Amino acid sequence: MWVAAVVFAFVLLLLLIFVLQNGQRAEVSFLGAHGTLPMGVALLLAAVFGVLLVALPGTARIVQLRMLDRRPGTQLGGPAGSGPTPPPTTGVASVPLPPRSPREGG
Repeated sequence: MWVAAVVFAFVLLLLLIFVLQNGQRAEVSFLGAHGTLPMGVALLLAAVFGVLLVALPGTARIVQLRMLDRRPGTQLGGPAGSGPTPPPTTGVASVPLPPRSPREGG
């Protein structure tokens, strides 16, 4: 728990340094709104919007798949009660590997 808090604080410190070192003004236009922001803030906002652009549809798809999996009588693997799916046949015979010998500890 403490390690995660320290790593998070370190990342925030790096972000703060990034924003403070990139203080040049940049003109930003978005959906008809115009303004100026420090370059570091504009880049940080662009990164956050990029993460949201990926995370929101991904989260929606995960929720959709979970709802589908919770429906009675349906499973993502196939019809209910069908059991495990056998591996596909490719025409290539599989050869079992010899058992591994246990590694000697040091």
